[in-house]
Amino acid sequence: MYRSHNNGELNATHINKEVTLAGWVQKSRDKGFMIWIDLRDRYGITQLIFDEQRTAKDVFEKAKSLGREFVIQVKGTVIERESKNANMTTGDVEILVSELNILNTAITPPFTIEDETDGGEDIRMKYRYLDIRRNPVKNSLLFRHKVAMEVRKYLSDLDFCEVETPYLIKSTPEGARDFVVPSRMNAGQFYALPQSPQTFKQLLMVGGMDKYFQIVKCFRDEDLRADRQPEFTQIDCEMAFVEQEDILNVFEGLTRHLLKELKGIEVDKFPRMTYDHAMKTYGNDKPDIRFGMEFGELNSVAQNKDFPVFNSAELVVGIAVPCAGEYTRKEIDGLIDWVKRPQVGASGMVYAKCNEDGTYKSSVDKFYDQDDLANWAKITGAKAGDMIFVLSGPADKTRTQLSALRMELATRLGLRNPEVFAPLWVVDFPLLEWDEESGRYHAMHHPFTSPKPEDMKLIETEPGKVRANAYDMVLNGNEIGGGSIRIHDKELQSRMFSLLGFSPEQAEDQFGFLMNAFQFGAPPHGGLAFGLDRLVAILGGQETIRDFIAFPKNNSGRDVMIDAPSAIDDAQLKELYIKLDLK
Repeated sequence: MYRSHNNGELNATHINKEVTLAGWVQKSRDKGFMIWIDLRDRYGITQLIFDEQRTAKDVFEKAKSLGREFVIQVKGTVIERESKNANMTTGDVEILVSELNILNTAITPPFTIEDETDGGEDIRMKYRYLDIRRNPVKNSLLFRHKVAMEVRKYLSDLDFCEVETPYLIKSTPEGARDFVVPSRMNAGQFYALPQSPQTFKQLLMVGGMDKYFQIVKCFRDEDLRADRQPEFTQIDCEMAFVEQEDILNVFEGLTRHLLKELKGIEVDKFPRMTYDHAMKTYGNDKPDIRFGMEFGELNSVAQNKDFPVFNSAELVVGIAVPCAGEYTRKEIDGLIDWVKRPQVGASGMVYAKCNEDGTYKSSVDKFYDQDDLANWAKITGAKAGDMIFVLSGPADKTRTQLSALRMELATRLGLRNPEVFAPLWVVDFPLLEWDEESGRYHAMHHPFTSPKPEDMKLIETEPGKVRANAYDMVLNGNEIGGGSIRIHDKELQSRMFSLLGFSPEQAEDQFGFLMNAFQFGAPPHGGLAFGLDRLVAILGGQETIRDFIAFPKNNSGRDVMIDAPSAIDDAQLKELYIKLDLK
């Protein structure tokens, strides 16, 4: 065996035992007559000692040649460490080495393999296999493994069956661009990589599988950011003979189980919030409810007061920022500049300070008296020492802008504690959203989402008012999962395709296989998919998902380690019937 123990398990109970260890050289300290080596593997670090008086001369000389990241095997005796290290699990002991085998040498790594490294993100992604040796990345991957194992255990105990679905599928319109794969055996035709296993899991319900899940790779060719990758992983689930309440209970239970098992946190039943309330109160459909700063709509008390900016606005809305009354004019001007950035897009911002003596001081004192400002404070919930920030303009756009400001202020004020978890369900989404550019409705979720039964009568007359039988789970201001009750009736599905602008021929071409399946007795069914990458990152106290993915892509969708994507040679292109035109 290369090792009898790992480098994280030896302690005082092993003193005087002969052991064999293997791993990487973390660092070496040569005092001339004595050499100490920190030996590292996935499990921890063990200190090795080479003593000129007690170690064979050839072994001692070989130890002098060891460099960082050399791979070695040692045999020796566990002895008590004179200078103990309470910060190491093996800090009470060290190994007096009697045999040393150099299994592989190593060149000097491009950055230090330490928790706090001198390597920037680009260089660490290029040498990702070295970055994985660092505890922060290694522990993130181990944490991901624990989450996946707990998910499999929980769902399997509820009689869910894990079923694999294909990766080479038919391209269908699902919102984002598909990644396509040319077929050599079918000239001029292409597979698509799945954006989700949506239709396959519905077909599994038609097939009688009843309770399905899969931890599955999905692919979307879209612009990237910190919490998005071109390939990502879903915890994909579907259930037959269920209503919305059944699904919410199962996956609320799964989330509570993960929080308890992985974080030691007990959470009561999750609050529920309608989509309309979330948008009106927080400006987005995934609100962070770990803190307040709820929106206060000020039209009734801010308009018709000779201030033309507010009078001409569709919406005047503000938030009370706790203890921000101490902000200097420079800090306030900085926030005004922040909301005027192109990424936010506000034209300006009004503020009102709530003084400790009960008076108010605002940037629009010329137009509003103390009673007016007191009404602003009442509606926004502002207290003495707080600051009210107000935006105005088109309703949807202004809510989005104020939502961005709310999150920025919460971050600056330290209100987004990653160790506090505030989950909730957002329900009753619109079924459809109107797209001005294309002049037609688009599905808010996807074309297979069922309308709420009580809104079915509006489909023909007022489709824009129909609510979806859909739901999202939100955790700390991040959507970690979403799903819906599906349409299982062929006629209703055909009507939905028509509303979305599909001709009967287009619907048949894209989804004929699903419509045909519905003719053979499709049960009522619904499901949900969690984004595993995002869920793991949030449970791990972060919002950036890259460290929880073994080999991530950068913001350009490139794997800089293996240099992909890359060109392929002309012979391969010819075999695939592809001719490039890069002009």
